[in-house]
Amino acid sequence: MYDNILVPTDGSAASEGAVDHAIELAKQYDATLHALYVVDTGAYSAMEVGSDIVIEALQEEGNQAVDRVASEADEAGVAVETSVRTGIAHRSIVEYVSEEGIDLVVMGTHGRTGVGRFLLGSVAEKVVRTADAPVMTVRANEEETEE
Repeated sequence: MYDNILVPTDGSAASEGAVDHAIELAKQYDATLHALYVVDTGAYSAMEVGSDIVIEALQEEGNQAVDRVASEADEAGVAVETSVRTGIAHRSIVEYVSEEGIDLVVMGTHGRTGVGRFLLGSVAEKVVRTADAPVMTVRANEEETEE
């Protein structure tokens, strides 16, 4: 049913539940797990000074985040591919889905509601609305996101 499963990660506790689900699904379906971190350049494009330093630091953070997913997948005996990209988060995720033939996206959501969700927007919601593949969202436990 699933040959390629994508788990976008930002390295946060909120994404850990999604990583666990994605690894279990990949193991069950003998699928390749794709771990993707997007350095969201849209958030830093207005910076005039120092944006290169910030983006470089975020790329390193991204490498560490996908390496953690790869390590967990390796321990579970799941084939894994990793990627760190720059761009607008939801657009980069949707592009990756198309380019890599992803059958399922498993991603975490912070579970924000009301004004917080309205003001911040939701990468997961935008992916759900625009991706060509099914998207499973995994809501983070409140204890995990209060760090």
